Order: sequence, then C-alpha cells, then structure tokens
Amino acid sequence: MAKNVIWSKQALKDRREILQNWIERNSSKIYSVKLNNLFVDAVQLIASHPNIGIRTDFENVRGKFVKDYYIFYEVKELSINILSIWDCRQNPSKLKGKIII
Repeated sequence: MAKNVIWSKQALKDRREILQNWIERNSSKIYSVKLNNLFVDAVQLIASHPNIGIRTDFENVRGKFVKDYYIFYEVKELSINILSIWDCRQNPSKLKGKIII
C-alpha cells in the first residue's frame, strides 16, 4: 500500500526552480513538463516502495535518482516526506545543510 506523500517547502521550491530554469534555458515548457512527469512518477514509486532509494548518512533518509537529480526523502511510519531535490551537477559542498529533517 502506498504511503501518503508530503512535500516540504524546500522540495517544492527546488522543483519550481529546476523547472523554471529549464523553461528559461530552452524557451519552452516541453522539457520541464517531461521532467516534472519523471519527478511525479518517481515519487509515486517511492510512495509504493519506500526502500527503493539509496541510503544516506541521515537515518530514515534515502535518495532516488531521476535524470541529473536526486530526490531526497524521509521514510516515516505513515508517510513519505520529500525533503529536497538536488541537482547532482552542483558542487557537493552546497548539499550540506540542504537536507533539513
């Protein structure tokens, strides 16, 4: 049974910025729509199979790779909390403090 999904403010902001960046870069919404669909599909898969993502250094936090991005999420008893979406092409030092539990 799929768990309830809760998006954090940070994750919603990350997704909005990523999609907006692609709209501006491509002067089109086509890629952003496709990427958002991949995010939605991945989150649905996570909700059904919470342990599918890789483990992180944080307890109960996992990451699911989608294109060039990691969706970081926390597995709770009754829900999945989407914490952040991270562009893997960035400097990894920027990731510190990005995942707020």
